[in-house]
Amino acid sequence: MELAKVREQTEQLRQGLRRVFYGQPEILDLLLATVYCGGHVLLEGVPGLGKTLLAKSLSRLLGADFQRVQFTPDLMPSDILGTEMINLQTQQFEIRKGPVFTTILLADEINRTPPKTQAALLEVMEERTVSIAGETHQLSPVFTVLATQNPVELEGTYPLPEAQVDRFMTKLTLTYPSLEDDLEILESYNQGVDLHRRAADELKPVTSPEEILECRRLARTVLVEPNVIKYIAEIIRGTRRHPQVQLGSSPRGAIHLLLLSKVLAVMDGRDFVTPDDIKLAAPAVLRHRLLLTPEAQVGARTADQIVRDVLNSTEVPR
Repeated sequence: MELAKVREQTEQLRQGLRRVFYGQPEILDLLLATVYCGGHVLLEGVPGLGKTLLAKSLSRLLGADFQRVQFTPDLMPSDILGTEMINLQTQQFEIRKGPVFTTILLADEINRTPPKTQAALLEVMEERTVSIAGETHQLSPVFTVLATQNPVELEGTYPLPEAQVDRFMTKLTLTYPSLEDDLEILESYNQGVDLHRRAADELKPVTSPEEILECRRLARTVLVEPNVIKYIAEIIRGTRRHPQVQLGSSPRGAIHLLLLSKVLAVMDGRDFVTPDDIKLAAPAVLRHRLLLTPEAQVGARTADQIVRDVLNSTEVPR
């Protein structure tokens, strides 16, 4: 694939998602970039903002298999991964594969299941393999977890462990639509257009998992100047030195910031990374990796504000 082809394909994906999801174009770009990178996405937002609709629509546009798992307190690891069962006809044990054997996995309300079940995704997200009864099974190289969580209703939830949170390349925060977007949504339904039905009936694949892998290979060739590499490193170090941060970004966070910036450049038709690519990617990559001090939390400081502080205090390369 060439840069022009990726840029054209990206625009087709944007247009497809905009048919069912109004507003917040940066969210769409970062979501697409994360999938191109081979990363996983944590979608956070109050109920009714279209998180599930967004995941379903993306899978249709990518021409990828899709499975949804509703995480609940009684969900077991085998309900996700699969298990070994005996075939009564052959009297032989067989592997019954779980919903994780797909390309796009929607982990709905991931923080509503206990840590034992949450941990079932650790190997899957990091290595794209599933271990069942001593056997290791490979998943698709394009396998992506889109996990959702509600930031408001915390009763009956289990906070995600830091080891798992760090495996998400990006955390995307969905906000309420603007007045104009609300009017578009209402007008669609007023005319009898159900956006969920539109996603199911009208959205057609514009790419394939094979082309996504091609784009991923193309992103590896994107040029990143040494001073831009240093800019990323200084941002990461800035999160660790900030007085209101107890735990800063890990090296994995730095790698994810670099990779996402390269893909954003490819999506824009460029073969080089600019500081603007890094500024766009930084909040999504870093907001879930920072553990704020108790004093910062009492002062109602947010991770986004800390990232903004770090970006403002880090010298931009020319």
